[in-house]
Amino acid sequence: MAAVESWEKALLLSRFALEKKAYDLTLMEVREITSIADYFIICSGRSDRQVQSIAQGIEENLGKTGISPLSIEGLSRGQWVLMDFSDVIVHIFYQPLREFYDLEGLWGHAPRVELPEPYSTLVNQFRIRTG
Repeated sequence: MAAVESWEKALLLSRFALEKKAYDLTLMEVREITSIADYFIICSGRSDRQVQSIAQGIEENLGKTGISPLSIEGLSRGQWVLMDFSDVIVHIFYQPLREFYDLEGLWGHAPRVELPEPYSTLVNQFRIRTG
């Protein structure tokens, strides 16, 4: 399979997370700030089971395109799953832990990327947090 650009990969990963009803999905462009990735995707589940389901859905669906993660951490506990796709890193949190670790605050200087339709409508539909 031909290489997938990081933007296309970020869109696919966002789509697969939203298909599992990931809440409060945020896409951040970090390529100018760090060398570890081009994009961070941060989203939440309302339970440890949903966190696991989001991660598994991403892995299964992206696997069909021939792309697999370099590593996955935290899947068995379902509190904070980190999925490393080289140029895109996905953080899936159980909602209370997301608030505690506040990655959006830590990476507050990274630009937020507006997702195109229909993803932006889904992001707005699956919202727990305010602001």
